[in-house]
Amino acid sequence: MPLSTLIQRSSQPSPSLSEAQAHALLRAHFDLGGNLQALGSQQDLNLRLDSDQGRFVLKACHGSYAEIELQAQHAALAYLAEQGVPVPGVRAARNGETLLALDVDGQPLRVRVLDYIEGQSLTRLKHMPASLMAELGALCAKVDLALADFDHPGLARTLQWDPQHAQALIEHLLPVLGDTPRRAQLQGVVAQAVEVLAKVQAQLPSQAVHLDITDDNVVWQRDAQREWQLQGVIDFGDLVRTWRIADLSVTCAALLHHAEGDPLRILPVVSAYHEVNLLSEAELLALWPLVLMRAAVLVLSSEQQLTVDPDNHYIRDNITHEWEIFKTATCVPAALMEAAILQAAGQQLPALQLTGCAPLLPALAGQAVTRVDLGVLSRHCEAGNWQQPGFDQAVLAAEPGVACSLHGQYRLSQTHIDRPDEPATCALGVELKLAEGSPLQAPHAGVWQRVSANHGCLRSEHFSLWLQGLQSMPEDGQALNLGEALGTTGSLLSVQLCRDSSVQPPFFATPSAAAAWLALCPSPQALLGFACDAEPLPDAQALLARRDASFARSQKHYYAQPPHIERGWRNYLIDMQGRSYLDMLNNVAVLGHGHPRMAAESARQWSLLNTNSRFHYAAVAEFSERLLALAPEGFDRVFLVNSGTEANDLAIRLAWAYSGGRDLISVLEAYHGWSVATDAISTSIADNPQALQTRPDWVHPVEAPNTFRGRYRGDDSTADYLRDVDAKLADLDARGRQLAGMICEPVYGNAGGISLPPGYLREAYAKVRARGGVCIADEVQVGYGRLGDYFWGFEQQGVAPDIITMAKGMGNGQPLGAVITRREIAEALEAEGYFFSSAGGSPVSCRIGLAVLDVMQEEGLWDNTRKVGGYFKARLQALVDKHPLAGATHGSGFYLGLELVRDRHTLEPATEETTTLCNRLRDLGIFMQPTGDYLNILKIKPPMCTTRTSVDYFVDCVDRILQEGL
Repeated sequence: MPLSTLIQRSSQPSPSLSEAQAHALLRAHFDLGGNLQALGSQQDLNLRLDSDQGRFVLKACHGSYAEIELQAQHAALAYLAEQGVPVPGVRAARNGETLLALDVDGQPLRVRVLDYIEGQSLTRLKHMPASLMAELGALCAKVDLALADFDHPGLARTLQWDPQHAQALIEHLLPVLGDTPRRAQLQGVVAQAVEVLAKVQAQLPSQAVHLDITDDNVVWQRDAQREWQLQGVIDFGDLVRTWRIADLSVTCAALLHHAEGDPLRILPVVSAYHEVNLLSEAELLALWPLVLMRAAVLVLSSEQQLTVDPDNHYIRDNITHEWEIFKTATCVPAALMEAAILQAAGQQLPALQLTGCAPLLPALAGQAVTRVDLGVLSRHCEAGNWQQPGFDQAVLAAEPGVACSLHGQYRLSQTHIDRPDEPATCALGVELKLAEGSPLQAPHAGVWQRVSANHGCLRSEHFSLWLQGLQSMPEDGQALNLGEALGTTGSLLSVQLCRDSSVQPPFFATPSAAAAWLALCPSPQALLGFACDAEPLPDAQALLARRDASFARSQKHYYAQPPHIERGWRNYLIDMQGRSYLDMLNNVAVLGHGHPRMAAESARQWSLLNTNSRFHYAAVAEFSERLLALAPEGFDRVFLVNSGTEANDLAIRLAWAYSGGRDLISVLEAYHGWSVATDAISTSIADNPQALQTRPDWVHPVEAPNTFRGRYRGDDSTADYLRDVDAKLADLDARGRQLAGMICEPVYGNAGGISLPPGYLREAYAKVRARGGVCIADEVQVGYGRLGDYFWGFEQQGVAPDIITMAKGMGNGQPLGAVITRREIAEALEAEGYFFSSAGGSPVSCRIGLAVLDVMQEEGLWDNTRKVGGYFKARLQALVDKHPLAGATHGSGFYLGLELVRDRHTLEPATEETTTLCNRLRDLGIFMQPTGDYLNILKIKPPMCTTRTSVDYFVDCVDRILQEGL
């Protein structure tokens, strides 16, 4: 087909076919009837038919389309189907033909009917995870492999989407944009792409390709686990013989619509393709120019088509995201994408040759230079000081003599909080502290470009040198020879290389873009004459493999691919690349992470003494007195232990010793610890899938008083749930067994903080005590001020237990727990021997425990929990009012739960959606995990220093994800 025909075809409107005409055509030629629904297309007509014989697609195109082209499509469908690629079948007409040439009211058409593949495209998916992008890349590779040996005369066609003709088509369509900045930008982008492509196009292999494997033309369905499963590849209208890499370029370009403004998000597509179908270096270098040209053709074709077919809603709907594709494709330098694509395929740009260069700072020859660590673990960073403006420069300035920062280091000072985007933390250059007025010389010949009063660039043919912090510099546009004077420095100088002289690089890059930017901006070490490169970070995957090889695997970690966390500050955890994650699940660090008071108390006491509580020291008495002052009247004895498990285990022993019995009432769906005794009373199947089948005979679980999803619902369900308590007690009475007691969380922790029905504990406690048993309140998760309105969870029920167990936040991470009780219960244990806990009552633990209570009071954290927690719950309730998937909000203060359900009436738990939500929150910089027996509840228990700003960020992100769809 000549190019003139191509251009004429690119300006045709879609065929016109009324519903009545379509029905008549289907009955007459295919013996089909049913309901018709229009499907989108740019230049063809596609109608879905729902018939009693199944679903089909009626496809009609202009008669100017060569028959042999359509026959090639049918042949390719049959060929791919034989090789296991899921594609639609072609239905033969009554005359046995699969392709009909018809005239409908003087309109010549070519008509065929294909099977309809059930499922949906991903075009309108609001968020596409990297894993799904990779699946599309792998699919493209598999189709190309399958078509590698396919041939047909109809492949030799001139197609408007074939990138071999893109330049001519773009030149023809450009006038549709008029004389606008968009037109000028597009022309410049295409010119650069054509220049790069010209160098490699002779080396590009050709074959048959689909040329439209996009989010539009691949059909998917979600399985029971909400995972996307491929159903089939459709729309072979662009089948052609052209460069193989063109197929991948089309897929990449289409997915830029889902890249959320970051073109590097398509790199998993490249990696997945290359893993299945190896790409040559020439193809890798051609890929991004082809993506840019595809983006240009997309927008120009749609703009042109709208002029001839203004009522085509398919085009009108698509044109916005096609311009978004072009905007995303052009928002970073093409050189960066070239480097990133090579890296995605396991290749690198060749090393930048700096041999023969003169030293940039000749006066530094032989001088010692101090390498200054500004990374995440830097000793200079403490108590949040890195948040101060100019922190890095102040640290450098404080060093004696000459000092330098490190190239390629992820700097803590560049982190940010409560934002979804990655912080740009990786240094692409070096900052130097120098004697003011130090002379500079040109390390290579070039032309000086002045940027500002103290900032400029020496450009050569192959790379550029960016300098900031100059005291004097050459004239703008001045040509300099090797070794010629380049001016003088101020006291701080930044130095940065870039191998592409047309690019002005940023000084910092995001972690996900760092490798590509570092390839473009290599170390200036060769020009400086001293070591200035950062040590590589530990390989997070290798470290995880070491953990799995040595650390018992039953001790799980959050997330399949967890970030490598080595630092925390307040309500944030910071990974080794300097990204700060909002911590919404860590109820251990009540004061927040990295609290300076904790560091000071621990260091001082360790420097003095740490031993066990059998020795005599003041801290154990002081801390015990403080704890008793927080307990209800009548509590006068404290045991200090290492953990919540130990506290609950000890509480069980106390109940046994005091009552003389062994039988305990526990509550279903609860977790109390991992020791033999506490595991026995734990019934949460989320923590132990065998929990309900492995209880010993001394444990008597009662029905969980879950007022949201239990058998009885609402606040008037107290009596209903107490009937099961009565039944268990009656059974013990009938068998003459002495009851030891009852253990219960006063607020239902593992269910996300659900309040027990009013009066439940008052009535249950009375029944237990009447039989000589003791009442244990497990406050490990919900106590110590976390509920906001109450310091202890049992206060919400208006009762006082006999034994209080506590841990978690008592030590802000130090192993510390407590059992608080009355003297007669405590002394009942003495008949069984002495008790002590090495770490729990140690001087270090006690001093830290005291400091936690002091800081909670001094910083108003309990009050903050009440006020901000109340605001938090109101915002979560607004999500429940807005999103059907958000079934209910539970809890109070900073112990909250958001329960996700698929149906508000059946309360079907949205387990898989909750997992997806938590993983998506991590992508946005938030740590959150599910809880509950169905793992469908967000367990929200952040440090008690959490702010309203952080609350807003968290809720806004959950809202965003729910709107994206799970």
